[in-house]
Amino acid sequence: MTPKSLVGCLLLSLVVCLAGCGGGDPSPLTVTSVSTTANPQVALYSLASSKAGNVYVQFGTDRNYALKTWTQPLVVGGPTKLYVAGMKAKTLYHMRAIVNFVDGSQFTDDDHTFTTGGVDAQQQNGIAAVTSPGMTPQSGVELLEPVGASSPPTVTDLNGNILWTYSLLPNGTVPNPVKLLSNGHFLINFSVGQVDGANSLIQEVDLGNNVIWQMNAADLNKALASATCAGCNITVVGTHHDFAPLPNGHLVVLAAVQKEISGTLVTGDVVIDLDENHKPVWLWNEFDHLDINRRPYLYPDWTHTNAILYSPDDGNLIISIRHQNWVVKIDYANGTGAGDIIWKLGYQGDFKLQGGTDPTDWFYAQHGPSFASSNTSGVFSLALFDNGDDRVFTSGCDGPGEPPCHYSTVQMLQIDETSKTATFQFHPTAPIYSFFGGNAEHLANGDVEFCEAAGGVGSLGIIYEFTNDSTPQTVWKMTVTGQYVYRGLRLPSLYPGIQW
Repeated sequence: MTPKSLVGCLLLSLVVCLAGCGGGDPSPLTVTSVSTTANPQVALYSLASSKAGNVYVQFGTDRNYALKTWTQPLVVGGPTKLYVAGMKAKTLYHMRAIVNFVDGSQFTDDDHTFTTGGVDAQQQNGIAAVTSPGMTPQSGVELLEPVGASSPPTVTDLNGNILWTYSLLPNGTVPNPVKLLSNGHFLINFSVGQVDGANSLIQEVDLGNNVIWQMNAADLNKALASATCAGCNITVVGTHHDFAPLPNGHLVVLAAVQKEISGTLVTGDVVIDLDENHKPVWLWNEFDHLDINRRPYLYPDWTHTNAILYSPDDGNLIISIRHQNWVVKIDYANGTGAGDIIWKLGYQGDFKLQGGTDPTDWFYAQHGPSFASSNTSGVFSLALFDNGDDRVFTSGCDGPGEPPCHYSTVQMLQIDETSKTATFQFHPTAPIYSFFGGNAEHLANGDVEFCEAAGGVGSLGIIYEFTNDSTPQTVWKMTVTGQYVYRGLRLPSLYPGIQW
């Protein structure tokens, strides 16, 4: 093929041609364009193809293209659109598509440039991160759930640069939780009010800030009114704190309910399984399974459930009930379970604490449990942040020779469901007492990351990565000034299955 004939196959650099097009075969790729989206830091990369295959986009601040998106199938006969996200604000980026056709051939697109827009300067200036000399943190990005007046969900790199925000949140609401779904979208719960779940709204949004679907408290109550599942004939205040997307497309949510007990309006919680059409198909009510007379902390906000985990190994659910100082496993059995409590972990629960002092070393007013082992039942590990608000001491606190009454710890426990033992694997005292919020997780490199939601004056939210050993060292630290951070989570990237 001559250079002249190759030039004839191109149309202003936007019509893409494969080698061999001069021989009479039309190019299977016809259009490539890069455009803006509703998110100033996200580009939309579009191309059309007449042949099946897969495509991903490489991008970076130079033509080394240090990052990439996930791979998506080409839409034959129609436009294929990929969001390119993970770029710093007000920065010029280079990007190109890499196409692998089903016949084994590959095409590399021309280089395109895109300049990102800005982010709120005050928000960016309030985030700082530092890696300890000689240390290497777990790679990826950091997902923040800020707690402040209309503070958006935020993703940063490990240097503290904002890479993505969802700035279209409802005014005055607090986002928690925020989770990256397997389809590449974010699922976010918003709420604001004195009662958990007040004015709640669940939204699924894509990287370009488009709303895919949403459900508010009124929508949920309407769905409950027409549901046929046992116990679903209730009215909820709204969803709050956490949800768990399931492998079968269902979504398990937490919602607050209120009931008058001896003249007092008491707030508890329910766990609701929504099917793939967001219809309730299973419900578990704490008023039916817990002792209303057990009131260790902040009654009549009786339970204040703040986290839910799905256990793939046995199909059951584990929930964190903050105001009971318990983590509880319930018989869900992938939607067929009777809802019985299988066990209660914590002070006055079903397990014997090993490697620590009962009752003081149990967790109290806890937040953010996560699985710290590949298995999730039998003998497995669980990490969480122990706020310690109402910690029980047998011989006093804050007195001469006594421990402080208020301190937080980071806990990783090996749970043996058969022997009913909980053994400490990791248990450092947190640098600062955090009276609410937080989470803990075991990272892929073996370190432990935890968030102190209320980490101190001036730097209200602090996130740490510690080495996982008997003398934990700080590997990495992020401070967020001017607002609390309910959770901080290390994600591999902004794309499922892709490690940056």
